[in-house]
Amino acid sequence: MAEKNILVTGANGQLGKEMQVIAALYPKYDFLFVTKEELSIDDIAEVRKYFDTHDIGVCVNCAAYTAVDKAETETEKAFQVNAVAVGNLAIVCKEQHALFIHISTDYVFDGTGISPYKEDYPVNPVNAYGASKLKGEELALQNNPETVVIRTSWVYSSFGNNFVKTMLRLMKEREAINVVDDQVGSPTYAADLATAIMKIVEQASHNKIRAGVYNFSNQGVINWHQFASAIKELSQSHCIVNPIPSSQYPTPAKRPQYSVMDTTKIQQTFGVTIPGWKDSLKRCIELLSK
Repeated sequence: MAEKNILVTGANGQLGKEMQVIAALYPKYDFLFVTKEELSIDDIAEVRKYFDTHDIGVCVNCAAYTAVDKAETETEKAFQVNAVAVGNLAIVCKEQHALFIHISTDYVFDGTGISPYKEDYPVNPVNAYGASKLKGEELALQNNPETVVIRTSWVYSSFGNNFVKTMLRLMKEREAINVVDDQVGSPTYAADLATAIMKIVEQASHNKIRAGVYNFSNQGVINWHQFASAIKELSQSHCIVNPIPSSQYPTPAKRPQYSVMDTTKIQQTFGVTIPGWKDSLKRCIELLSK
């Protein structure tokens, strides 16, 4: 497999961009990064043609419809990208004997848990985005049982739009901000997730692949207010960060209250080392301040 190409979809997203950064550390692989304009993954004929032409050995699907609130009204669009396209990639990877790594989300859970979710915890999404991502997982594993699904949560990066960058901007613009303190989870620095993905790819090239669902997020459990407070501290901002309940910040899509996932399985199976959330946040903020 080492001589084959690695296809990364969703090249313009946070994880896609982090995969482009990390690619430089893996010169033995040829990476192909595609945007939706360059490859319509919801068109299976186009996907087949692309795989045939480029001899794909691994496909990492970072493409996703991630506008959680918009998905409530653009449900069909969300399912097209997060489910139909995923099913297509899974089918073609199976046909071509290519490894398929698909990125999913903590939003497949309903947020009523009280201890970290293991991979086999019952799924029950509370919004359209979560439902579309769950359907994607199901199609991936049905169409290609050799798929590796990685669920992640609260993703941020120095690229794209995310909570960290929004907070840094608001803290410059305002004297005080309000952030919800009753939604609990674990942030994920997309650069750390990219590292974990490549660790899995490396093992696959030695035929040591264990398909199935895995959880990945940085270590530690916090709420959004604590996350914002850490961003304030690390960026040395003087902005006041007020805690508020979710009821004071209504959104079109319901959010899970509890999103903490147990990451033991990915660590033990693939020897992945996961940094603490604050260490990773510090690295990202240092990068952004350069």
